[in-house]
Amino acid sequence: MRTRALAVTGAFSFTPEVYSDERGTFVSPLQHTAFVAAVGHDLTVAQTNHSRSARGVLRGIHFTATPPGQTKYVHCARGRAMDVVVDIRVGSPTFGRWDVVELDARSFRATYLPVGVGHAFLALEDDTVMSYLVSTEYRAERELAVDPFDPALGVAWPKDMEFVLSGRDRAAPSLARAEAAGVLPRYEECLALDAGRAAVGAVRADRADRPA
Repeated sequence: MRTRALAVTGAFSFTPEVYSDERGTFVSPLQHTAFVAAVGHDLTVAQTNHSRSARGVLRGIHFTATPPGQTKYVHCARGRAMDVVVDIRVGSPTFGRWDVVELDARSFRATYLPVGVGHAFLALEDDTVMSYLVSTEYRAERELAVDPFDPALGVAWPKDMEFVLSGRDRAAPSLARAEAAGVLPRYEECLALDAGRAAVGAVRADRADRPA
């Protein structure tokens, strides 16, 4: 498993080894040891999500109110997508910065987003299937969005594509408006939530190492 730190603090991409032969392909998009070595704590999974999108479908920029916040581990099981992480954590050293990871069903590369980081993806092919592991269950009232076309962010979306967005995403506020409304996550609070996960993971590891 190859790991790369992204331009957004705390976000990573993971590229697994893909094994192919005459039978087909075997791959492990998530591997615990590599994940913990990069991130510093276990991946909490409360829910798995699955989406299928036509070419040009743009979902995001989405985030979950903090607390409780939400971490995400995302890979593409079919097709190809432009996966975007956006730092919307007020007070973060990389606030307002974004990075792009191309996810596809050949590399099975995955993206990890820590608490408070915004997420969006653009399907680059028809029938693009995205698989998510998330740390909290879905609650509609906690799910928020920022305008993916906010010029202050300047995400470099392809210029030769007609985008398909939900009504909610088209009406999403700019980053500045969301900050003024007080709905953006605070960096210190996000770090505290991540530190709590790391502490829980350390306790579990210590218990597992004790003799029965």
